[in-house]
Amino acid sequence: MALTTRDLPGLGPVIPVIVIEREADALPMARALLAGGVRVLEITMRTPAALPAIEAIAKALPEAIVGAGTVLNTDDARRAQAAGALFAVSPGYTHAVGEACRALALPLLPGVATSGEIMAALQDGYDFLKLFPAQAVGGLGLLKAWASPFGAVSFCPTGGITTQSAADYLALPNVRCVGGSWLTPVEAVRAGDWARISALAQATHALKNQVK
Repeated sequence: MALTTRDLPGLGPVIPVIVIEREADALPMARALLAGGVRVLEITMRTPAALPAIEAIAKALPEAIVGAGTVLNTDDARRAQAAGALFAVSPGYTHAVGEACRALALPLLPGVATSGEIMAALQDGYDFLKLFPAQAVGGLGLLKAWASPFGAVSFCPTGGITTQSAADYLALPNVRCVGGSWLTPVEAVRAGDWARISALAQATHALKNQVK
């Protein structure tokens, strides 16, 4: 059965949001996350190394579910899929991005920050959404307020989530997983401290009982 973004929370409560500065770091970092039990990896398309990193992970580590983040337009979606991304994540939502991913059969986790964006995404058939940037736009309070008018929608809050606050988000009935950059600290990646990254990945398992 084909992967959908709704399958992602079942693979773990935290999706690491990863910025790759050096292509050479991609495989050891991915292996470290896998060793810690984290299979879903979102590589953000913010650096020149992102697409080569996605391609390297997709080819060498089929057990990883590698996706592309910061997908802003149709071209980004096409390039991400060509590199081997199994899903896409956008920081906001537009009809063009939604339709492009649907045409490519590339599962999309669309970002939203307003009720209008949620309504646009729902109209296009997307009901599992990324709240971004979660903390900056209202965080827990906003998600609680949205639970009533948008009862059919579930969220993956991302942006400002920490290992300390993740459990509070996951306790909400309309939150299925969270996105976080704390699993791959810049200094640990630069230093090649893969053991630390594995330990951070392993620690996310304690959050599993929060997932609905």
